[in-house]
Amino acid sequence: MLGGSPYVVGSRVPVRRLWVFYDSGTKVETLLKRFPQLDAAKIFDALAFALDNPAVMDADIHAEKEILKRVNQRQPGKPKSSDSQIELPFGTPRNHR
Repeated sequence: MLGGSPYVVGSRVPVRRLWVFYDSGTKVETLLKRFPQLDAAKIFDALAFALDNPAVMDADIHAEKEILKRVNQRQPGKPKSSDSQIELPFGTPRNHR
């Protein structure tokens, strides 16, 4: 745990980030390219954790959304174009169960 969120051991990559990408249809091969500091075993371990702990993942994703909402509310003068830089791929999750 790092800052209250599950992270991949030996990195600062949150499990939720890998899970959201994967749950949105991103292949493991793509995750390996996007996160070159992680090997396949670490990615599969993180995804297994996410699958085994859906309540933890839901809570962590919700917490991140709330943080981003508060940040955006404190910076009302920022142009909309800057929002796309922090937009995260939170789509409708697929059901992997």
